[in-house]
Amino acid sequence: MRAVVFSAGTTVCSEVPEPEPGAGELLVAVSSAGLNGADLLQRAGHYPPPPGHREDRPGLEIAGRVVGLGAGARRFALGDAVMGIVGGEGQAELAVIHERVAMPVPAALPLEVAGGFPEVFLTAHDALVTQAQLTSGERVLVTGAAGGVGTAAVQLAAALGAEVVAEVRNPLQRAAVGALGATAVGPEEVAAHGPFDVVAELVGGPNLPRDLASLSLGGRVVVIGLGGGAATSLDLGLLLQRRARLFGTTLRNRPLEEKAIVARRVERQVLPLLERQVVRVLVEASYPLDDAAAAYERFTKGAKLGKVLLVNTAEPAR
Repeated sequence: MRAVVFSAGTTVCSEVPEPEPGAGELLVAVSSAGLNGADLLQRAGHYPPPPGHREDRPGLEIAGRVVGLGAGARRFALGDAVMGIVGGEGQAELAVIHERVAMPVPAALPLEVAGGFPEVFLTAHDALVTQAQLTSGERVLVTGAAGGVGTAAVQLAAALGAEVVAEVRNPLQRAAVGALGATAVGPEEVAAHGPFDVVAELVGGPNLPRDLASLSLGGRVVVIGLGGGAATSLDLGLLLQRRARLFGTTLRNRPLEEKAIVARRVERQVLPLLERQVVRVLVEASYPLDDAAAAYERFTKGAKLGKVLLVNTAEPAR
């Protein structure tokens, strides 16, 4: 089968052995797979995958149809449309996913787009709802709001009834992000729209001092991304004065049990919104698997509105 492989700092599509599903796992013919910042970090050698996954094979999220069942796998049947997060190796014609983290693909979501749902919506829901405990009527700031996790976070917060302010650096993208249910502003305008009960921080260290200064009493800052840098300097006096909470989150290296809990919450609370098209997957661009290098080049250029996807239009040779 064909798969994306990192080789000497480059991205190529190569022939590799087919995976075999283990106990409780599904073998999926991948229709689409999303690109994520973690893939770039992995290519640079800064973000190794969990044990059991190859360092030269990227891909954290997939969607497709079940074509094989491992021992004891009973939650899905052959031919079912599924999507979910994987530890790696998802950018391929075939991939393995544990049935406990797999989710059914709603009829309203095409498989060619569904590969852009799992990583960003699971991340956004876990950060905003489970950890930050965002509730209706609260004010939330989403930084880096034009990207995959950002557009997911804006839509989820709006669906919860929160008042959303979206920080968008590119002026040309603000109208589109605003249409998702937010007031879209430039970085220089953020402070004037506070205070905020919750900040979903997708840029990283440079924003933290401003985030803390913009919090309301009892406010929460959840750090999701570090694209702008990891280092910062904070006035802890503000943390005390606002009785604030500052915490970070990742999904990739969590145990299976924790990932399964996140998936079930999203399945119950977000998939109905997706089915009713209250939320949607925004796609900046889609590329055939063979054009993986071009897809990665587009991803690294930034200024994206939503996801960059790799798609398979043919059944893998088996």
